[in-house]
Amino acid sequence: MSATLPDARRIIAAMLATWPAATVTQAGAWTIREGKGGGNRVSCATENWPVTEADLPTAKSAMQALGQRPQVMIRPGEDGLDRLLENHGYRVVDPTNLYAISSAELAGDGQLPMGGGYAMWPPLHKIREVWENGGIDAARQAIMERTPAPKTAILVRRGDYTGGAAFVAIQDGIAMVHALHVLPDQRRKGAARQILKQAAIWAERHGAAITALAVTQGNTAANPLYAALGMSLVGKYHYRIADEGE
Repeated sequence: MSATLPDARRIIAAMLATWPAATVTQAGAWTIREGKGGGNRVSCATENWPVTEADLPTAKSAMQALGQRPQVMIRPGEDGLDRLLENHGYRVVDPTNLYAISSAELAGDGQLPMGGGYAMWPPLHKIREVWENGGIDAARQAIMERTPAPKTAILVRRGDYTGGAAFVAIQDGIAMVHALHVLPDQRRKGAARQILKQAAIWAERHGAAITALAVTQGNTAANPLYAALGMSLVGKYHYRIADEGE
């Protein structure tokens, strides 16, 4: 049974909720996130309503007070904000695609090879080793710890070998897949497909009709894979970041 796919704004809201910043505060027209070293997604500002030039110093000061370089997420429909920041010298970083699919469609028959996939929380040490191999460090794993349930870690195996791992959490009926990493010697062997199928199986069991993820446009291996799995490109976003000294 298929499900109507949510729009990009709803998926982004689920993404931010399932990969939460250490603190979230309001400053005038802005939502300010404190990332504590966890990357752009948890360290960005977003606009609460259309901002003007007079609002820019507020965001800049708030992020600098946290020891973070000023950066803003540009979501679909925020073209005015995008132009405003461009005019003030904020450069584009990490253009990102959003993919989504019906969990039922991705789960298929709901079966993986015996011993091929596991969903659990807290994660085994083996899962943490996979994440560390992929640069998903302690700061990013701390994000997973503070994510509210329902959530899970995914581990898949290819025969006798660990294939890869991911983190999945649910918000608003959407299971967001984060921290997906396949070990280098297991790439192009189907491990990523297994991870996503296991994620969808878990999502269905926990009432999430949609499975979704975000991937940078520069990831030339992952984007074709997600399309081949039948996932739909439902939107895009990017960041604008102030250069050092701005």
